This record gives sequence, C-alpha cells and structure tokens, in this order.
Amino acid sequence: MDAAPPGAAPCPSDHLLVVPDLGRPACAVAVSSWLVAEGDVVVEGDRVVELVAGGVTLDLESPVSGRLVRQCVDEDTEVSPGDALAVFHADDGVTPA
Repeated sequence: MDAAPPGAAPCPSDHLLVVPDLGRPACAVAVSSWLVAEGDVVVEGDRVVELVAGGVTLDLESPVSGRLVRQCVDEDTEVSPGDALAVFHADDGVTPA
C-alpha cells in the first residue's frame, strides 16, 4: 500500500507501519486500540497502536519521529502480516507538544 493518496507519488519522508509477522499463522490478529490520533506528533518508539492476537496484546511503536498522517484501519478490524496500519510523515525537527 502506498503512503501517498491514489495517483500521487509517495513522499520520501513518509513511512508505513505494517503488521509484523507474529509467527502464529492460525491466530487472528485485530487492531484493539489506537493510542495516537491522526495529526498527532510522535517520537520514534512511541506506542501508537495495540494489536490483539489470541488474547495477547502487542503494542506497536512509531517507526519515526514526526506526525501520524493516516490510520489505514479502524479499531476492531482483523489484519494480516504485511497490512499497512498507519502512515507517518517524518520530521527531523519534531518536538512533541
């Protein structure tokens, strides 16, 4: 999935957060809760979304410092490894509010 809107070239400072391979193929994985809203400033390593897999909660972190520009899936949506969860725009000079 491209980070850019359809028909637009992806921006080099855009980064996708994708569902990791959890090594549990028979286990359903779903987005439990967004911890950061679209437009929020994040620092690399901040917790941004919780996934639930077989009763286990997994926090995913921001891959960059910048701004969360788009949540690609809603809460309670089932996802698979490699699915895009969010798009971040990196900004080297970002400081959280």
